[in-house]
Amino acid sequence: MAEPASYLDATADAYDAVAVRYVELFRDALDALPLDRAVLAAFAELVRSTGAGPVAELGCGPGWVTAHLRDLGLDVFGVDLSPVMIELARKAYPDLRFEVGSMDALDLADGTLRGIVSWYSVIHIPPRDVPAYLTEFRRMLAPGGHLLLAFFESEGGPVAAFDHKVLTAYRWPVDELAKPAGEAGFTEVGRMLREPGEEERYRRGHLLMRRDG
Repeated sequence: MAEPASYLDATADAYDAVAVRYVELFRDALDALPLDRAVLAAFAELVRSTGAGPVAELGCGPGWVTAHLRDLGLDVFGVDLSPVMIELARKAYPDLRFEVGSMDALDLADGTLRGIVSWYSVIHIPPRDVPAYLTEFRRMLAPGGHLLLAFFESEGGPVAAFDHKVLTAYRWPVDELAKPAGEAGFTEVGRMLREPGEEERYRRGHLLMRRDG
């Protein structure tokens, strides 16, 4: 289910406008986040254990997480709405594949992927539409494939919009995001919550899911 063009255009335009500055500010962010790296490593190990196959980072931005997943041994490519982000990713990692596209409308056959990472990309989706995205993620995954969602956690409160520095985003209680994932056909493998770092405002949530058969 594709979002209205106005939503997609607004998201792409907002990230195009900040792409260069975004890279300057956050290029080495993963280096200082051992728990985040541990979640990515667990995801990569689970994907490798299910056999060879492609992995997609959906909402890849400038490609750092895509490259990190490559370094963890995955056959990975990145997709993002922002043409400028994709241009920067291609320049930084010319050996990797990056495409401009919407993560809910990719031209992939059913069951193509062994894994999907959505690293803080579901945060901009209007909450009412998140179940449709999760259903599309399941369609693209092979049976037994894994999904990793990273998001801002709402610490027990309701799903809530907040003033993200790029454009409106949403914080999710971890159980509230796990529920539609389960309804879409995923089984939870694990979750990780961490407290905000020194320059972070909100708790971070990570859900690791497996596609049911």
